[in-house]
Amino acid sequence: MALIVQKYGGTSVGSVERIQAVAQRVYKTVKAGNLLVVVLSAMGKTTDGLIKLAHEISKNPNRREMDMLLSTGEQISIALLSMALQELEQPAISLTGAQVGIVTEAEHTRARILDIATERIHRHLNEGKVVVVAGFQGITNSPEWEITTLGRGGSDTSSVAIAAALRANYCEIYTDVPGILTTDPRLVPEAQLMDEITSDEMLELASLGAKVLHPRAVEIARNYGVPLLVRSSWTDDPGTLVISPLPQPRSLINLEIAGSVDDVEFDTDQARVALLRVPDRPGVAARLFGEIARLDVDIDLIIQSIHEGNTNDIAFTVSSDSLNRAEAVASAIAPVLGSQPTTATGVAEVMVQQNIAKVSIVGAGMIGRPGVAAKMFATLAEAGVNIQMISTSEVKVSCVIDSLDCDRAVFALRQAFEIEVAGVGNREWGVGGVGGVGEVTSSSSSLSPPLPTPHSLLPVSPVRGVALDMHQARLAIRQLPDRPGTAAKLFGLLAQHNISVDMIIQSQRCGVIDSVPRRDIAFTVACIDAEEAKDMLAQAAAEFGWGEVVLEAAIAKVSVVGAAMVKQPGVAAKMFEALAKHQINIQMIATSEIKISCVVAQEHGVKALQVIHNAFGLAGSEKIQVSA
Repeated sequence: MALIVQKYGGTSVGSVERIQAVAQRVYKTVKAGNLLVVVLSAMGKTTDGLIKLAHEISKNPNRREMDMLLSTGEQISIALLSMALQELEQPAISLTGAQVGIVTEAEHTRARILDIATERIHRHLNEGKVVVVAGFQGITNSPEWEITTLGRGGSDTSSVAIAAALRANYCEIYTDVPGILTTDPRLVPEAQLMDEITSDEMLELASLGAKVLHPRAVEIARNYGVPLLVRSSWTDDPGTLVISPLPQPRSLINLEIAGSVDDVEFDTDQARVALLRVPDRPGVAARLFGEIARLDVDIDLIIQSIHEGNTNDIAFTVSSDSLNRAEAVASAIAPVLGSQPTTATGVAEVMVQQNIAKVSIVGAGMIGRPGVAAKMFATLAEAGVNIQMISTSEVKVSCVIDSLDCDRAVFALRQAFEIEVAGVGNREWGVGGVGGVGEVTSSSSSLSPPLPTPHSLLPVSPVRGVALDMHQARLAIRQLPDRPGTAAKLFGLLAQHNISVDMIIQSQRCGVIDSVPRRDIAFTVACIDAEEAKDMLAQAAAEFGWGEVVLEAAIAKVSVVGAAMVKQPGVAAKMFEALAKHQINIQMIATSEIKISCVVAQEHGVKALQVIHNAFGLAGSEKIQVSA
């Protein structure tokens, strides 16, 4: 007997007929010998309608009252589905988030889950009932017992959190597409369905705007080892399996706000090559990394900073034993690049640095938590460690530092994030343990469809998905002092204002002003935060003696994601070449182990997505249909 959590979105329960269709699917799942918890969103556009009503009453509705209002939407859908199941003579009971015991922090309209009291769910399941739960909502601890909502993606988050708390065999997410696709089918109709994807890859794609799963839901699945199955509400096709590694024992207390850093990693076998003052035009990065790939040199991190005049800088790291080949390529190409009439100085300089190390904090959902990267930078500053390069992703934040500082940096970061001394609460996720309700045990024969084990996930392509984010803006601060503590101060200020930062690029060119070496730092933020961030940083720049703060809103970020990109020379080159062939200029580059992101002009965003998707052979002949 398997314990399954199913989640149905608003489209899936958008009418009486669709609710009845869901009831039939649920009924069949139970009759196949499974115990079932169903999590529902509000019907169709119910939530949008409630928000509209609120704004007709008030220009700035009170957040507490918004939670009272919006939480009613899910209560309608859960009651109707329970009635539909009872009409099929299947015992069922509907429960609100409060009745289930979803306890959240006291943060209206965007609360995070602290704990789930599963006793009532256990009891109803053992009585043979289907438990139908209102997603998107919870309740604070006593004495106030305030109703809260979880914000965007709240029903996804609720369902995966319940699956983790119940130690369910797996969690099914039903939606209006057949599963996880290689890119947005509205922009690339030939996007293809993926049978399997890792949680790290999915977390990157979700954070880049793939709307099938919310990053918070994927983060919980990764942290607690919950297999996710994303399927269509309209067919019986198997969908896409999101596989997580077997996790270490982890407390279910403070489920969403527990420490997001699981480990500190380091690599001292690193060297850096930088090309300074290369022309800011299409094809430069493609030519450089194409030659490097031809020599089978594996690149680790790549950054391209914002332009200065009509040139910019490109830097990358390689293993120490590959340095000579990488330097030879850069030195051979630099004179050719520098001879172009668009180059201001006529010289493209190659700079090589050995004896560097990469130190990283590893976890899930770190970019969505503004204080994590800032805490890393502050910790390194307090240890007297200067940061030379920065790489960010949803699962890792890395800094390139002097190799002599590596031991001190790792020790400080382990202390700061309590890696070695973190305790585990009384209620733990038992690795490998499933079931958790009475005599429930795992039985693969009762699962429909059967789930492969994590060992069956074999990389089939270095790039699994391509994503486009048209909702970011770029901020640059010129002439920041190049010394420990500068990045900590900058990103600490952003964290205090709850502003999340995505790409972070530190320029390689260093100028001296008033005897102080200075560099530029550029980063991307959500468009809705851009003006606030600019105003706040302009005040800080005046106070601390920083340079000009520049905002560019008309940008797009296109990214490729794939766990198999590691040790695969040529992936970056292929991406850059695809853009160059269509005369799309790259304004910024940032990479991690499983993601390469390029900032381009906003007007070129959709085209960039399409040509990159095609370059990696991800397009197929069949077109994916997206339901209304």
